[in-house]
Amino acid sequence: MTRFVVVRHGETRWNLEGRVQGHGDSALTAAGVEQARSIGRRVAREPFDLLVASDLGRALDTARCIAEHTGHEVRRDARLRERSFGAGEGLTYGEIDRRYPDAFTRSRDTDPDYAVPGGESRNAFHDRVARAFEALAGERPEGRILVVTHGGVLSAIYRHIHGIPVSTAYPVAIPNASYNALAFAGGLWSVEAWADTAHLPEASAFEDT
Repeated sequence: MTRFVVVRHGETRWNLEGRVQGHGDSALTAAGVEQARSIGRRVAREPFDLLVASDLGRALDTARCIAEHTGHEVRRDARLRERSFGAGEGLTYGEIDRRYPDAFTRSRDTDPDYAVPGGESRNAFHDRVARAFEALAGERPEGRILVVTHGGVLSAIYRHIHGIPVSTAYPVAIPNASYNALAFAGGLWSVEAWADTAHLPEASAFEDT
């Protein structure tokens, strides 16, 4: 059995501004840095074989804060990036809806192969995420892996584990710097903990549908 603890990056400036990040980037806020340190202190009490992070800045900075407590080197992995929103990155959710009407609902409800120009479809993104996690499990079939990634990635792997179709609206809680524990054995996934924020003084209530 491979066990994962998966962490969403700490709060960013664009999180606060309601901007679409995707493969674009925004610095961690002061609160986001403290969130990263808090989850670092929590996971330092557990053994891990590997610390892997998306290669985007907000995830790397969170992973580096965690590594200060766990002593691991951070391995970058582009497969763990957030979904790309191409020309929509850096826009607010209202702006992207005006420029690309129904960009989010269309890609979920009626056309999961639709992508904002230069971006990534929901189907392609979900396939990338599932393959990435199962490849990591294959590397450490009896290991423990700490992953630092993004809200969309957490939502995608949650849907994959529970067999929730891409085309189905379903709220998935994904607070910044939350503790999420998964297990993979014999080709089957299970969730052992989700959206656990006991280590944080307060947490955002962001949900992905």
